[in-house]
Amino acid sequence: MLFEGLELVSALATLAACLVSVTLLLAVSQQLWQLRWAATRDKSCKLPIPKGSMGFPLIGETGHWLLQVFSKIFSHEALESYLPKIQLVIQDTLRAWSSHPEAINVYQEAQKLTFRMAIRVLLGFSIPEEDLGHLFEVYQQFVENVFSLPVDLPFSGYRRGIRARQILQKGLEKAIREKLQCTQGKDYSDALDILIESSKEHGKEMTMQELKDGTLELIFAAYATTASASTSLIMQLLKHPAVLEKLREELRAQGILHSGGCPCEGTLRLDTLSGLHYLDCVIKEVMRLFTPVSGGYRTVLQTFELDGFQIPKGWSVMYSIRDTHDTAPVFKDVNVFDPDRFGQARSEDKDGRFHYLPFGGGVRTCLGKHLAKLFLKVLAVELASTSRFELATRTFPRITLVPVLHPVDGLSVKFFGLDSNQNKILPETEAMLSATV
Repeated sequence: MLFEGLELVSALATLAACLVSVTLLLAVSQQLWQLRWAATRDKSCKLPIPKGSMGFPLIGETGHWLLQVFSKIFSHEALESYLPKIQLVIQDTLRAWSSHPEAINVYQEAQKLTFRMAIRVLLGFSIPEEDLGHLFEVYQQFVENVFSLPVDLPFSGYRRGIRARQILQKGLEKAIREKLQCTQGKDYSDALDILIESSKEHGKEMTMQELKDGTLELIFAAYATTASASTSLIMQLLKHPAVLEKLREELRAQGILHSGGCPCEGTLRLDTLSGLHYLDCVIKEVMRLFTPVSGGYRTVLQTFELDGFQIPKGWSVMYSIRDTHDTAPVFKDVNVFDPDRFGQARSEDKDGRFHYLPFGGGVRTCLGKHLAKLFLKVLAVELASTSRFELATRTFPRITLVPVLHPVDGLSVKFFGLDSNQNKILPETEAMLSATV
């Protein structure tokens, strides 16, 4: 009986320790997300910080007018106007990757690509390339220290992050002022244009500080997760050449690729991308198996019961996107990369509401999800139609989940230029070495 009593006490102690650990994890997670958003803004900024949301930080309980603003920023018309610019940025990037004599670090380069897309397309800034490179380095230093403990000591991560934010905001203010002074010759309204004009329409003209904070938050929202998904896309196309070839077949069938292989002339359109059903399946499967963010938290609005446990109103709860995708009964062979699971014949994602939620769910689903999917689709089309690439290491790297999902070594890949028949164009040295005499 004594041993049984001791075992019971030990079990209760273990259970109590687990409950404390979970409670602390919930509290720390929520505080980290609040710190993350607080770090992007100046203390004088009056824009609301969200409660219980991983979505855009500009959207808070008191910022309903901003919901209307962001509905314009990510509307069908806005995405149609962004599309040619996104395609140009991706094409320029892939040409640069192909001209590089050595293998590139895909994750690092994808971060540069998404940063450039946010600056050039989403915000419409005309920043010289050299200054853009410097701004990216400062931004990386800022991001690396976002989750630092808020201890303001010399050489601390918090101090480095604050210093990087100040440099960033100085550069962004210069870009904003130049943008406001130069309104001629624009052929589309970018996200910052829409934000400024819509705020005026609602009688809430934004101060320069709020514009800087809003700009930084837009970059933040479009940066890390999109770079993660882009890297996962490239890795899966490398791992599954049959998927890449099937994607090329669809592009040929839709007139985006000639039968010989070279891309057809002209820019993409939203209706063209919407008709690429297998491409949509590929993107969905990448986001199912390699969701950039593991989950989020929400505030309980009404007491409810789950599996016999009562969850009180006001509590903070965490939900796991990855665990949901791994355990959802609608998905078969969950660890297998299989885009056809989303095809019309199977449509595994159509059963139930919350089995597939790479962008979150409910009213606080990611507002930028359509822009993110558009970016990934254009990247996939350009990779399939204009690029040849191969893994530069013997094996694929393992994946880490912190702070977002990415390969531990960044994924080393060699890209090649293509001739009109989609054959590799070797660098001059390689061509000479491989020539027969």
